[in-house]
Amino acid sequence: MDFQRINPITGEIASAATAMQAGDMAAIAASAAAVQPEWAAMGPNARRAVLNRAADALEARADSFVNAMMGEIGATEGWARFNVMLAAGTVREAAALTTQIAGEVIPSDKPGCIAMAVKEPVGVILGIAPWNAPVILGVRAIAVPLACGNAVILKASESCPETHRLIVEAFAEAGFPEGLVQCVTNAPADAGEVVGALIDAPEVRRINFTGSTAVGRIIARRAAEHLKPCLLELGGKAPFIVLEDADLDEAVKAAAFGAFMNQGQICMSTERIIVVEAVADEFAQRFAAKAASMAVGDPREGKTPLGAVVDRKTVDHCLALIEDALAKGARQLAGGEAQGVLMPAHVIDGVTTDMKLFRDESFGPVVGIVRARDADHAVALANDSEYGLSSAIFTRDIPRGMKLARQVRAGICHVNGPTVHDEPQMPFGGVGASGYGRFGGRQGIDSFTETRWITVETEGGHYPI
Repeated sequence: MDFQRINPITGEIASAATAMQAGDMAAIAASAAAVQPEWAAMGPNARRAVLNRAADALEARADSFVNAMMGEIGATEGWARFNVMLAAGTVREAAALTTQIAGEVIPSDKPGCIAMAVKEPVGVILGIAPWNAPVILGVRAIAVPLACGNAVILKASESCPETHRLIVEAFAEAGFPEGLVQCVTNAPADAGEVVGALIDAPEVRRINFTGSTAVGRIIARRAAEHLKPCLLELGGKAPFIVLEDADLDEAVKAAAFGAFMNQGQICMSTERIIVVEAVADEFAQRFAAKAASMAVGDPREGKTPLGAVVDRKTVDHCLALIEDALAKGARQLAGGEAQGVLMPAHVIDGVTTDMKLFRDESFGPVVGIVRARDADHAVALANDSEYGLSSAIFTRDIPRGMKLARQVRAGICHVNGPTVHDEPQMPFGGVGASGYGRFGGRQGIDSFTETRWITVETEGGHYPI
């Protein structure tokens, strides 16, 4: 039995995928567990070679990924090709890590005892990927876990099953042992039962989830029943601080990119622009003009920087946040009426802490400007959130920027750069309601391995009994 994904722009069928059931999950988990030891036993350079072939296979499917992302989530061609490029880089970075999964020898107080900390594969890892950056995040759920010697079950998003299926197809072509990378697709109504069955499967040892905070809490509770660790990368409400000495031209460019790239549907998207009062009017004027210049249009035509949001529900959610802000005294500086899922870039000035737009993640093309008295007030406003994923500070005084960056409660802070910035080798993750654990580089190795203490005695023992 299949389920269908509908194109959010045309209303036509974008893709069809198998509607797997909770009862199917036990066999899938067992299949992955059965082949994992074979993969783990391969040498690091053998695993590296297969991963590099997977990167090539992803790039070879770039046109297919473009078509799938356009049809399933209304993505622009530029966003789709960026997804493929960064995903391939993520796989190559993972391939380079295979020889860096190293332990250490630790000095022991016991004479003749050689004590080692050894990194070993976990076994089977469940990776649950979202729709918004589907190739990047789908691959991120797979690449480093595989480099560490694990098997992976990729639970595809119901919003882009074909896009996620293409990822697993590329990995299968690269020559991994059959069954090492499994793809689970399910109808939206079955998601809770399917994910629950996967978490419950004894072969699944760790859960890696990227998505909403609400769903992340549900997954963490279910995993806790089995004492299974989670890596959770959840929602965000990224603050973008503009101080009085900032280069406003650079700040406007970076804020517009961070707020409206992929229509604001990125976990790192700039959601709150916090501007020191001394430059707030000037910044707001320039930023509103920039936003107004960013046209929205059908992504299939490829003529506009902004394309579609994923569904009408997103538009309605954003409009509700805007309506609440305007009713409480905020002012709309840029925006316009949405045509279906084609929503213009909206800029709302005068946002205050009692407005939903200050607190609730929009995950759409709307950003609020918040006025701050000074730098300390700006940091306090930035930290006045349950979320803590990405953040940014603009100032010409780099030492000051670095000092304030240490005060912002977020897993990521960029001084004079946008909140949207991702590189495969960087430690990526948040705090608070944005989740816990880290992807990227050696931090990723820690997330997807078990550390064991192993000793070797080289001298005769002396025991008290």
